[in-house]
Amino acid sequence: MSSLDARLSVLRGAAPPLPHNARTLAALTANPSCDRRSLLDAAGIDKSALAAHLGLPRPLTKSQLALDYGLAFERQVTDQGGAALVPLLRQSLSLTLPEASYKDVNSVGSDDDRSPLRLRHTHTRALILSAAHGRSKPYTLVDHPVLSLSVAGHRAFLEPDVLAFHHEGIFHVVEIKSFPVIHGQPDPTKATAALTQAAAYVLALRELLTGDGLPADRVSDTVILINPRNFTRHPTATPYNASQQVKHLSRHLARLRRLPELLDTLPPGTTFDLAPGPDSRPTRPHSELLAALATTRPHYTPGCRHHCHLAPHCRTEARNQGRTEALGTTVRDDLAGIDTITTALALADGHLHPSQDQEGIAQALRHAQRIHTALQRGHA
Repeated sequence: MSSLDARLSVLRGAAPPLPHNARTLAALTANPSCDRRSLLDAAGIDKSALAAHLGLPRPLTKSQLALDYGLAFERQVTDQGGAALVPLLRQSLSLTLPEASYKDVNSVGSDDDRSPLRLRHTHTRALILSAAHGRSKPYTLVDHPVLSLSVAGHRAFLEPDVLAFHHEGIFHVVEIKSFPVIHGQPDPTKATAALTQAAAYVLALRELLTGDGLPADRVSDTVILINPRNFTRHPTATPYNASQQVKHLSRHLARLRRLPELLDTLPPGTTFDLAPGPDSRPTRPHSELLAALATTRPHYTPGCRHHCHLAPHCRTEARNQGRTEALGTTVRDDLAGIDTITTALALADGHLHPSQDQEGIAQALRHAQRIHTALQRGHA
């Protein structure tokens, strides 16, 4: 075990590391400034288990009905060798092949295999590299492939929906999502989240090719999203340029590689071990766990509530410390460089002389205070 692995193991304690997937990697881009999140994710710590032990409310999750609908839509698109998918990709990628080859990697192995993901990854790797080097006839579609990506020195297995191999040797990632495209326009928030998730697959596929001496540009930045069209279950394909999402995720993964710097800021012996007892229930006193969390630097934003189980705790921390991020992203951005509400109020009422960088914000705060005072007088 490397020195870094040993240090991360101390943070994690007795629990096994929680594996990454495309969703957890995509969540990294939502709040890249949060050192707390970076450390917990790099160590593979189960944030939901920490939150449950602290009695924090659970974040909203998809209903079983929505999950079932998503699975049914994916099966509809990929059944019968991708019969519904092939015409969509021919149009989106300008494929001119008269026939399309298809390989479902999910059929590799059996339920008795101890490491089905590793087996499927080995098969995917052989399939992709053989096609990329021209040693075999390329498969136009590879369904349920398994890729791997280096995350903080560890391998994370990722499962794209489909990889499309262009007849000119270019790979595209295809993501099948059950949210609709209404009159050609998907929900922008959901589309961005899907592209960020797909960016992890693009990076993993590039890592596979470059590790075997092939150029990274054999993997396209163009990602194909397959969605229901309007209010039907008829699929439609839309190509998107995911280059920005790929750059953002690549930058955040590089930040995780600078873990020694973050680990050096922690007091010796810091751990988030829940100390499970004989019945596997956590026995760690809440006060100890809260003290351990307090040694890490959080960066709360309201968006954290959608992707991090510890968001309620970080929000309470921000409120108790009077930090501007507790007032929302817009206020925090408008008060850029002013971290606390106390400082903002002191600048507004003149008790604190602004620095040169704060002068513009201070003027805006004083103006807002005058308006607030005038409104109060008008209601008196």
